Amino acid sequence: MSGFTPTDEQVAIIDACAAGRNLVIEAGAGAGKTSVLKLAAEKMKGRGLYGAFNKAIADEAAAKFPKHVTCKTIHSLAFGQVGTRYKGRLNGPRQPARQVAHLLGIREPVTISDVELYPATIARLAVDAVERFCNSADDEIGWSHVPQINGLTVEDDPEASAAVKRLVMPHAQAIWADLQHTDADGGGLFRFTHSHYRKIYALRKPRLPFDFILLDECQDTSPVVAEMLMAQTHAQLIAVGDAAQAIYGWAGGSMETLDRWPAEERLRLTQSFRFGQQIAAEGNKWLTLLGTDMRISGTGTSVVGPVVRPNAVLCRTNGGAAQEVLRAQKAGTRVALVGGGAAIKNLAEACEDLRAGRATSHPELVAFRDWGEVQDYATHESSGSDLRAFVTLIDNHGSDVVIEAMERLSPESRAQVTVSTAHKAKGREWPTVRIGGDFQEPESADGEPVDPEAEEVRLAYVAVTRAQNCLDVGGLEWIDDHVDQPEKTVKEVTQ
Repeated sequence: MSGFTPTDEQVAIIDACAAGRNLVIEAGAGAGKTSVLKLAAEKMKGRGLYGAFNKAIADEAAAKFPKHVTCKTIHSLAFGQVGTRYKGRLNGPRQPARQVAHLLGIREPVTISDVELYPATIARLAVDAVERFCNSADDEIGWSHVPQINGLTVEDDPEASAAVKRLVMPHAQAIWADLQHTDADGGGLFRFTHSHYRKIYALRKPRLPFDFILLDECQDTSPVVAEMLMAQTHAQLIAVGDAAQAIYGWAGGSMETLDRWPAEERLRLTQSFRFGQQIAAEGNKWLTLLGTDMRISGTGTSVVGPVVRPNAVLCRTNGGAAQEVLRAQKAGTRVALVGGGAAIKNLAEACEDLRAGRATSHPELVAFRDWGEVQDYATHESSGSDLRAFVTLIDNHGSDVVIEAMERLSPESRAQVTVSTAHKAKGREWPTVRIGGDFQEPESADGEPVDPEAEEVRLAYVAVTRAQNCLDVGGLEWIDDHVDQPEKTVKEVTQ
């Protein structure tokens, strides 16, 4: 953004940063937040840290930010201070759940409320509990970190849910105790990951050697990182994020960080440089539904209307993404899937086990005894709605067809169309985007349309703001029945 005239919003942020104020900067989709932070950093004194969401962003920022700013992920900081002591363990092989169960001494299945939990399932729950603890700001591992199982949740059966936690907790504690052993101690039994040394680092309550800290994508920052950074009271603290794009709560992200950040002032970036006003207006419909007074404006022109050959198709679920992959392959189109097809392939294999009358240890399906139970759950229970598209796909095409489709995917560099879930599209952009048909309008028990939950609204907002030039709202066109908007001209786009 060198050589440009800053907007009034950008000038206000640059001046506040230079004045040494603690800030929250709410940045709309495509608002050029990283470029503004770079300009601000040029006027800030002392040593700075730009905390990036991932290594790719950190590396890109390092080439742009001034020399007195260190651009790193928090993982990278933690590795330099703690992770090197566990380097040998980080290179360890992956451990299947059955191997973890063997190491934990879990030999027999346990039945809770007519659901048989196999040793591998119990082991997987213990591993997941440790991971959830590592993402949390808690100092000790506890019951709250044990994940729930479909069919055995607190809502389904409180006593059964408590029994699961009692069963899993000793194993989770054993794993965490083992993870403290460094290379010098001779290592340990269980696989050591990056989130483990990050948690060990955070528990030390470190004082970071920086005069100011710029935290990007604050809304998706895990509590363990947020708490550690907010404790740096000696430094100027600046958090940048967008509550409307907080879609990683399931992976440990917490948009509460934006509310809790010790800000003296809260400023906004509302002008998007990614798309024009028509796409901005589409995004604003979802912001209206969220109940926020935040609104974005576009730059230049863009079109909202049917797209014949989109660069990307964005879906709500893995099932919807798999359906789009099958449709593209049937038409002879080279198709890529963001993140690859392993997760969908594994789920399809689990479905095949249940259809064949075999039990599965897949975490999404472990509580079901047969395929009929899965079909009933996906069809009739609201908590199973995210599986509905995948169940229909398996029923219509068979597991083998889905598995083969995942094995025939093309790399993005060679693909004619890229398919993605909205979650995995975060941070991405494409010239033309079509929204998949599995973003279904929510309904009440009696079949009447109702407003979607906030989590679904945020996901839709992320999806419609990935397009640069042309957006086909597709499966989200029902938004017009939920908000008042002026009529728009619809054009067909063929590029």
